[in-house]
Amino acid sequence: MAAAKGKTIIEVTVVGKDREGVVADITNFIFQNAGNIEKISQNVVRGLFGMQLEASFAKIDRSELDKGLKQLEKKLSMEIKVHYQEPNRLANVAIFVSKEPHCLEMILQGKRKGIIRANIPVVIGSDNTLKLIADKAGIAFHSVEHSDQNQAENEILRLLEQYNIDLIVLARYMRILTPNFVWRYPNRIINIHPSLLPAFPGAYAYVQAYERGAKIVGCTAHFVTEDLDQGPIVCQESFKVLKSDTLESIKKKGQQLEAETLFEAVKLYLEKRLEVYWGKVFILDNKATTAKSSTRQSS
Repeated sequence: MAAAKGKTIIEVTVVGKDREGVVADITNFIFQNAGNIEKISQNVVRGLFGMQLEASFAKIDRSELDKGLKQLEKKLSMEIKVHYQEPNRLANVAIFVSKEPHCLEMILQGKRKGIIRANIPVVIGSDNTLKLIADKAGIAFHSVEHSDQNQAENEILRLLEQYNIDLIVLARYMRILTPNFVWRYPNRIINIHPSLLPAFPGAYAYVQAYERGAKIVGCTAHFVTEDLDQGPIVCQESFKVLKSDTLESIKKKGQQLEAETLFEAVKLYLEKRLEVYWGKVFILDNKATTAKSSTRQSS
């Protein structure tokens, strides 16, 4: 969300065991500090409560706000995080990877060429496969094993806080993030999926498309939510399947398109041209005067 002129925008996330009175306590705190609530959403999954709130302030005392939220955190026995939108600072981007390098390489190339303007202080991998690429770029690489999902996510959250991360990019990161993680970064995690969602969800989309005889294959860049592969769509691209195509040629074409589509979604985000309303993404033009639906395709 774009900050109103002259105002400071904050994003507050609340995660913990579901209990009564949480929403009232948080919203009352915002009002008492002369804040105006711009957006609010909440959900409960298997007894785990998550809430995201955006608020604007004409004037703000960060130390007092942080102190008050810490007191609320203790009172509610829940985790409360606040993220300040700072329009004059380059965004800090964390890239999550597994074994496939194509998406990571295109983003790093775009940064080297100045096509995207952001800091990329860290790459987090599910193993060490792509460490050399990060090392060559002078970027810190951390490998986090997922034998224990809760432990892994806690370690990743610690790293994200350490590097003050604004945006998470899942560059073919082959791990599922839990609601406990996702709720902390609402509309700030972008994933690339190898199909034109909602068709062919899951990890073997190209295999499913090939076996079903799909005539058009594509990929989808989307924001991540607690519902697997169901988040708001940012960009979609596709290509026609030729009679001569094999599973391997489809995969090769698809991987190139994945890198390009994810790169475009990240670029749009960093240019502050994305708005999410009622689960749908709109792309603002360069002057931010009009918006268009983001579900576009080309062949």
